Amino acid sequence: MAKELKELTKRSENYSQWYNDLVVKADLAEQSPVRGCMVIKPYGYAIWEKMQSILDKKFKETGHVNAYFPLLIPKSYLSREAEHVEGFAKECAIVTHYRLKNAEDGSGVVVDPEAKLEEELIIRPTSETIIWSTYKNWIQSYRDLPILCNQWANVMRWEMRTRLFLRTAEFLWQEGHTAHATREEAEAEAQRMLEVYADFAEKYMAMPVIKGVKSANERFAGALDTYTIEALMQDGKALQSGTSHFLGQNFAKAFNVQFVDQNNKLDYVWATSWGVSTRLMGALIMSHSDDNGLVLPPHLAPIQVVIIPIYKNQEQLDAINAKAESIAENLRKLGVSVKYDNADNKRPGFKFADYELKGVPVRLVIGARDMENGTVEVMRRDTLNKDVRPLENIETYVVELLEDIQNNIYNKALKYREEHTITVDTYDEFKEKIEEGGFILAHWDGTPETEERIKEETKATIRCIPFDGDTTPGKCMVTGKPSARRVLFARAY
Repeated sequence: MAKELKELTKRSENYSQWYNDLVVKADLAEQSPVRGCMVIKPYGYAIWEKMQSILDKKFKETGHVNAYFPLLIPKSYLSREAEHVEGFAKECAIVTHYRLKNAEDGSGVVVDPEAKLEEELIIRPTSETIIWSTYKNWIQSYRDLPILCNQWANVMRWEMRTRLFLRTAEFLWQEGHTAHATREEAEAEAQRMLEVYADFAEKYMAMPVIKGVKSANERFAGALDTYTIEALMQDGKALQSGTSHFLGQNFAKAFNVQFVDQNNKLDYVWATSWGVSTRLMGALIMSHSDDNGLVLPPHLAPIQVVIIPIYKNQEQLDAINAKAESIAENLRKLGVSVKYDNADNKRPGFKFADYELKGVPVRLVIGARDMENGTVEVMRRDTLNKDVRPLENIETYVVELLEDIQNNIYNKALKYREEHTITVDTYDEFKEKIEEGGFILAHWDGTPETEERIKEETKATIRCIPFDGDTTPGKCMVTGKPSARRVLFARAY
């Protein structure tokens, strides 16, 4: 394990390589035989499961229900909404045949040319089209509305440059798709779900986010407005961490989804969609982790506490086992996930390094001398500080410590963001400061042309127009034209 840590690239040396090393060495994921796709390993999937469980509960508390829609979408469906197909056309994987056969030369299997589909099928890059074709059958009058559906699924968006969790051809996500009788109700729904995402990011991921609306250039293909939460990673780059889209009536018109309203008039349904993905795993890693490995917020850690015994003989181990198992049982009753690792095939030093690498928030070490003194060594992963505490009531102390770690991790990330968020007024200063990373608040004239020029010349994009922020009018840093307010810029993943 010492060798594993030694081979973990330092963040200061190569942040990108540090991230790649950590994902693999902490047993979160690995590359698959299919180019661009990943294998999420059990420890990584356990973190995703916790995210999924918490979000699923939040969705259901806000009235949403889960459903499942097909993986394959008829190509003609994607032709219905022009802007939507334009946004995804270059990322689509296409199914053209439905059968294989043995090659005549015995070399293996080949595609049977006689089994060509009449209409090609697209592996879903997102599900608006297949879902709205279905909603047409579900909606006749205002009494059928609203429909508040979510699905947990995988999607495929062809990627040439991939990075585990952050950008892969296939990824896991949830996608909410809702139908409403009025514009106001749909807009409120889109904003409500963004608040759900922001609450999850900050209270569970310990990741501070900025909420706002995307510029026209950056919004989702087919949406009238895209709302976003943006987080700042430790290398000064932004990561879009969740989006919620107000789709207007675009998809209802594309699939002729109409309803009879309360005035007995026919109208098109109003729509939203919203989603977060396994990209949140990347955000979690890059927001908090260090050169020793993962730093996991206790609210998402699969193992919140690990207990490790140190002993010289079986008699000592037997005594420690009884005490450690009692502590573990008491902690579990308090809702804490605990692992007691008394395996004899690994040395304590190896275990210490392994659980540090995997980001377990609290480590308890009990030795023979601790048993005599009624003490236990406690280490917190966020600071690596060690303390010797009484064994009596250690469970209460650990529960309080876990909350303290959760808050400390959030406050550390918030402090980093505050220290790396600046305001600039000139384009020259912007070009200088963007090289240093971080968030930049600057005036923009509101035109896509200026936005595109900034992107081409600096590789920075408008992350969002923040809901909360400086709304003082000014002059665009590039053109000098009037600007209604400052917007948030950064280089991003």
